[in-house]
Amino acid sequence: MHKIYLLFICAFFSINLLAEDYQSPETFINEAFSGSPPKPKSLWISKQLKVPVAKILQHNPSFMRTRYWQESNKTVWVLNETGKTQPITVGIIIEDNLITLLKVLAFRESRGWEVKHSFFTDQFKQTALDDAHKLTNPIDGISGATLSVRALTKTAKLALFFNQQVQK
Repeated sequence: MHKIYLLFICAFFSINLLAEDYQSPETFINEAFSGSPPKPKSLWISKQLKVPVAKILQHNPSFMRTRYWQESNKTVWVLNETGKTQPITVGIIIEDNLITLLKVLAFRESRGWEVKHSFFTDQFKQTALDDAHKLTNPIDGISGATLSVRALTKTAKLALFFNQQVQK
């Protein structure tokens, strides 16, 4: 019995050690605006927005509003989406309706961490959202990281969709 308990304790702590914060959202936002970020704004997920948001996420949103930062034609979004079982925190900068930077800020999954590298995230640069809510550039997957790739792709689509809503 003690061996099982000890094994459970070791497994619990090793999973928590897998969580990695690469950059705080505050630092990401400060860098996006050269140290002078505007005040955050909120986008409420109205009944009208809930359907397209659910379609993009492939599940109902678990939030009622999201914060963003906007200066002229530039918006910054910090979004979370679950990979397999844990949320992945992603920072996204959009200018002129195109992603200029997508960065993994925190990764909590046990696998799929390869999505944090620029060889993957650079694929999102200069990507827009078409009328069917699809990305205009193809995103290559990573073997063994399918669910993490999907999570980042969803956050990119969602940020671009939200950007369209606040730019109207």
